[in-house]
Amino acid sequence: MSKNNNADIDVLNQAVQILKAKKKSFIKILAVTFVLSCLIIFPQPRYYTSEVKLAPEYGSSSPAEGIGSLAASFGFDLSNMQNTDAIYPLLYPELFESPEFLVPLFRIQVKTADGKISANYHDYLKKHQKKNPLTYPLRMCLGLVQKLFESSSDTISVKVGTAINPFWMSKKDFSLMSEMAEKVTCSVNKKNNVVSIIVKDQDALVCATLADSVRAHLQDFIINYRTSKARQDVVYYQGLRDSALIEYDYAIARYSKYCDKHQNVILQSVISERDQLENDMALKLTKYQTVSGQLENAKAKVQEQTPAFTVIKSPIVPVKPAGPKRMIFVAFMLILATFCTTMWYLRRLILSELI
Repeated sequence: MSKNNNADIDVLNQAVQILKAKKKSFIKILAVTFVLSCLIIFPQPRYYTSEVKLAPEYGSSSPAEGIGSLAASFGFDLSNMQNTDAIYPLLYPELFESPEFLVPLFRIQVKTADGKISANYHDYLKKHQKKNPLTYPLRMCLGLVQKLFESSSDTISVKVGTAINPFWMSKKDFSLMSEMAEKVTCSVNKKNNVVSIIVKDQDALVCATLADSVRAHLQDFIINYRTSKARQDVVYYQGLRDSALIEYDYAIARYSKYCDKHQNVILQSVISERDQLENDMALKLTKYQTVSGQLENAKAKVQEQTPAFTVIKSPIVPVKPAGPKRMIFVAFMLILATFCTTMWYLRRLILSELI
């Protein structure tokens, strides 16, 4: 046992002696690592983050929802079993990968904190993003290579009016959409269905503005989905009511015209025709009243189906940048350089011990 201890002490002493002999090399390597790390990380543009938290509300309560709440306290989610919607909160992050959801975000108007830039988000991403100047030669070379293999169809996107068509986009627009998808993320707490929207951007005001706009866009998207059938019913019953009103007005006009034309006439045929027109007018009135009631019910159904969202955490303009963590990066690189250098100088000693 003592022999093994002595051997370990000898190996440790040899390692210390080797590292002491290489002290100057360590200083040079760490100095070079420090300078290179600073050159790499300090030109990297700073970015900010802003977060919004939403809690979807459900209009009606039932015993099943009470059971779901009890199950949620134990970490089980039964809401999806109760919910008949195709888009429920756990699927909201999937929406943030859909072009139909992302492309309308390009139209959001943003303004930088210094007031120098005011544009829609598409132009802001395309023209006003800061880049690391050290990567300019690489980006220029990649751009030249891409142009060599770029076809005419790659720069053309089919637009609907002035908007980008999410069904057919150019490579540049698709690239911008992918960049936006990385900046705008969504997550859902499975226990309580709280939706968190996090936006990352190089400008603090743009970051907060976009976070609030994405929240509103998500709410509108879900509301339009949840109420689409009810709104179609409103349009349908509105058409029926308008048609019934026209028929009722026509029946009133026929009845009035007939009565005015046959005043003081006591012929049974005239009385029968008048009664028939009166009955037809009453039927048209009943139809109009019935359809009007169905229209009001359909409008109430739209309000009933409209989901509500409680904003738990509103977006704020961030005061401090979220990254990059420059000091942490430099410290990590120094630690990594120290470890790699140590392993390199002790490689022979380590190999001799293993053999």
